Formats: sequence, C-alpha cells, structure tokens
Amino acid sequence: MKHLLAIADLHLRHKATREALARLPPHPDDWLVVAGDVGEREDDFRFAWSVLKPRFAEVIWCPGNHDLWSVPVQGGAAAGAAARRGGTLRGEALYRQRVELCREWGVHTPEDPYLTWPGDGPACKVTPIFTLYDYSFRPADVSRQEAVPWAVESGVLCTDESLLHPDPHPSRDAWCAERCRATERRLAAAAAEAPLVIVGHWPLREDVLTIRRVPRFSIWCGTERTADWHRRFGAEAVVYGHLHVRGTTLVDGVRFEEVSLGYPRDWSQERGVEPYLRQILPAPEDVQEGFRF
Repeated sequence: MKHLLAIADLHLRHKATREALARLPPHPDDWLVVAGDVGEREDDFRFAWSVLKPRFAEVIWCPGNHDLWSVPVQGGAAAGAAARRGGTLRGEALYRQRVELCREWGVHTPEDPYLTWPGDGPACKVTPIFTLYDYSFRPADVSRQEAVPWAVESGVLCTDESLLHPDPHPSRDAWCAERCRATERRLAAAAAEAPLVIVGHWPLREDVLTIRRVPRFSIWCGTERTADWHRRFGAEAVVYGHLHVRGTTLVDGVRFEEVSLGYPRDWSQERGVEPYLRQILPAPEDVQEGFRF
C-alpha cells in the first residue's frame, strides 16, 4: 500500500537530527511532504534531499521561516560564491534559490505543478503552499503597530524579526498578502479538479494554535486570510508544522495535522525519525480530536 507521509521542522543544523534522519529506512512506494524548516543553510537542504530522495517515491517541500533566514555564510567556497552574488541572499531571492535547489534534486515546491496522489484513498491534489504571516493572530484590542511590543512584553521575540527579510517587499505583511493572493488562485483551480491536501508551514487558523507556554508567539504563526481555506478549497486534510506540538485537530470535519519533529528536545532520539512520520493518506485509523503522536 502506498502512503502519503508528512513531517516538518527537521532543523538539520543539529547533529542528532542529521544522524537520526540518516538512519531512516527506505519507503520506496511512499510519498513524503516536508512542511518547512529543513534548516537555515544550503548544506541543510542538500543533506536532507540526499537522504530523502533515494528513500521515497516523491518528496514535496514548502518553506518555513528558518528556511528563509538570511544567515551569513561562514568561510570556504560557499562564502566566495555568496560574495560573488553580492552577499547573503535575502527575502524573495533567497526563497527562489531554495526552490531551484529543490528542483536540482527533483523535490517539488509551491512553484511547481501540483501532483495528484496515485495511492489508496481519494485522488487528492497535494498542494504545497507558502503564505508566511502578517501578525493578525493577535487580540482585537492590540493594533498591528503594537503587535511586536505586545509579544516582547511577555519575553517573546521571534528571530524572524532580525533574520527573515521581506526584500523586495516593503514588509512581511505585504509579502504575506501577495503570497496569499497568488496561492488562492492556484488552489481554486486545483480544487475544481480534486479534493486537496493543503501543505504549509504556518497554521491556516488561529484556533489550532497550541503554544500555551508562549501564547504571544501567535503573531508569527499565520494569517487570518487563510482561516476558511479548508472549506473554500475542499480540503481532505491540512498539514502544517511550526508549533513543535504534534497532533490532530478536527475543524469542520477536516483533519488539521501538525507534523513537526522539532529540536532534539522535542522528540525521542532513541526512537529515531520513523515514528514521527505522520500518515496523511489513506486517512489513519487513529483520527480523533486532540490526538497526539
């Protein structure tokens, strides 16, 4: 039986995670979606795809915030290449570089034609998306201008504020709006052909957030623009990461699957990566509200 499997937030800068991923057994008939946060550096991507592409029939990726951090290259040939390009890539240029790197390895991205799932279960379109966030996951009495100071009041400041640049867009909000408009058009066309498995890094809805210890981190977790996409576009399932809190939430009868691996503290290194691959299609037997895996 073929399976559509999912994972997010590999964070491959960590040696323990690299070693665990290298031990992942082959899944020659299965597809894998990687819902963002492969790592901060080009080498993280090359390592990920060198491991995963030979082990899966198809690999599909969408970006997370860590994938878009502009981290200075440290020495060597890579540093020289970056200098020739005019320094560290930022914003849209960095995203496009990640897309091209994925294509070198045959990994599908949000910029490529959507694939139709050929295995058991409904013949869904698997639709990786890149939507970013616009600070709208905040209380009604907190304005956009007050959003970041409001989070900082509780001791929370996302590193995106210094490393995730929106160039050439005037702000992350503006980049998010543009990505949402373009994605809506593509999802509408795909939904006219088949049910969708929507795969993104950031949650589509604020009410699925599970960040109780740092609740004001919510402003970096998505946008209200996407709250009804699971209904508008006939989603069979919605896959996301970012929160590092794995589990299933049912919204209007649609499975919302948070599939993060996370930092080494967030998973059992003794178990390895295999138990954290979440089955998306066919629908797993353990589907229930509040399920944790």
